[in-house]
Amino acid sequence: MPEPSPWLRFYGEVPKSLDYPETTLYEAVVKTAARVPDAIAWEFEGAASTYAALINEVDRAARALTALGLKARDRILISMPTAPPGIVAFYAANRLGAVPALIHPLSTAPEITHYLDASGARIAVVLDAFYGTMAAATPRTPLTTVIVARMPDYLPPLKKLGFWLTRGRKIANIPKDPRVRRWADLMSGDGAPDSGTPAISTTANDAAAILFSGGTTGQPKGIVLSNRNFIAEGLQVAAWAGVCKGDAVLAILPLFHGFGLGVCVNAVLMAGGTSILVPAFNPAVVAELLLTRRPTIMVGVPTLYEALGRDPALRRADLSALRACVSGADILPRPVKERFERLVAECGGQVRLLEGYGLTEAVSAIMATPLNDYREGSIGVPFPDMEAMICATGSELEATVGDEGEICVSGPAVMMGYLDDPAATAEALRTHADGRVWLHTGDLGRMDADGFFYFTGRLKRMIKSSGFNVYPAQVESVLYQNPLVAEACVVGVPDTAQVERVKAYVVLKNPAQAGPHTEAALISYCRERLIKWSCPREVEFRDELPRTRIGKVDYRALVAEQKAKPPGALTPA
Repeated sequence: MPEPSPWLRFYGEVPKSLDYPETTLYEAVVKTAARVPDAIAWEFEGAASTYAALINEVDRAARALTALGLKARDRILISMPTAPPGIVAFYAANRLGAVPALIHPLSTAPEITHYLDASGARIAVVLDAFYGTMAAATPRTPLTTVIVARMPDYLPPLKKLGFWLTRGRKIANIPKDPRVRRWADLMSGDGAPDSGTPAISTTANDAAAILFSGGTTGQPKGIVLSNRNFIAEGLQVAAWAGVCKGDAVLAILPLFHGFGLGVCVNAVLMAGGTSILVPAFNPAVVAELLLTRRPTIMVGVPTLYEALGRDPALRRADLSALRACVSGADILPRPVKERFERLVAECGGQVRLLEGYGLTEAVSAIMATPLNDYREGSIGVPFPDMEAMICATGSELEATVGDEGEICVSGPAVMMGYLDDPAATAEALRTHADGRVWLHTGDLGRMDADGFFYFTGRLKRMIKSSGFNVYPAQVESVLYQNPLVAEACVVGVPDTAQVERVKAYVVLKNPAQAGPHTEAALISYCRERLIKWSCPREVEFRDELPRTRIGKVDYRALVAEQKAKPPGALTPA
């Protein structure tokens, strides 16, 4: 049997165990505000809020939501970029004991319909630019209230004018809709009476959020995460990367992402740092913030670090303020790591780009490379209080050191379960002979004798495109709804910019229709029903698809076929 927790000797100054407060997320931030009321909690496009002002705003939002009928254990849908209204709404819901379900603001109407049906939310918070998609959703339980926020609600005067002269003029006016309430009106007290705010009745063990991750059956599953999950994962990452009071963290990852919400926002606010909110992923904007705001910590995906490493503007920057940089959501190629670290060194910094591993079922990251022990190809070692092991595939027995098997994790960051899906929860969360509950991740890997883990593949079908999960079964189910399609198989193909891009192999009912026009039509069909990164970038038509011995479509054969092609044979992205 492998040595228990052999990775602990590589922790350095990181504590082997942490103390986790028995609080809700709202209560944790209130404690920070009591400690540093005048410190800056968030910055956004030139605007800023102190901790005292943030708590005041959250309390006002909680009173407004109470007047609109939101109460403990209700669900509220939040469809917002990384911007103040989404954060305030999240903590206001937590203040009431309600459970926010957070989704990507670019979600399509069919996807929003699924999220609303899954969560049962009757109140939604949405940016005005995406109101039309929200209004087009047709859930079984209709929305009673749509709270519409605008980017200018939090912009300083000059930025507000600039916004309206550029992007703002393109946003359609909100039509007459009795369900609509304006965020600005609610926050000013004009939109609802002050009915008081109920006393906090939830605990650390209660649900704090629902995040959605794709499922192998073709529809995203809701992942229920508790206050304890978020607090534990946030404190673990903070201990590993040294996040503390006075740090300024670039919040690039979005709110619907576990790392974006749990680390870039919640962990920072617990520590008394400043979360610099970046509403859209844009390397040019990030480069500008590195130049002007000089953050101390940055979290991003490999494609961001690839772009920054090649940005000529940054070669004139002073990057000495950077203390820690973390790459998550996808495999970090060594050339990208080395190029970025070299850039920082040339600009006065000494930061190491840390790589980690995680999944939404454990909020996000639950292991990372130690600060002073990089190993080629390793995803690192588990965080404090997290256990990990490799189980022989298809069993709960621990594999021999060095053998490939399923990565399983246990600890305080592991989810409560899947939303209203006890069968899927029982499959993922299993009590082993040691009495611990282990999350079976569906990812394949191995562990060396020192306790360093290595990702090798997936038991479940999944594509990682620009750091986001794409589930082929979901894309295939949309393609099968198109009347032209007889069969479809979706795989990920290598891509220099996205790591993997989505490709569909399609057999048409009428093979004579194969060609660029039909390819464009199928891609457009997917874009109307799926979020952007899940849509195929290309479609290849086949007379037939490869089969396994039992007659199923053999997606592995298509993946192997793509990998066997020389780089020059790949279709340009």
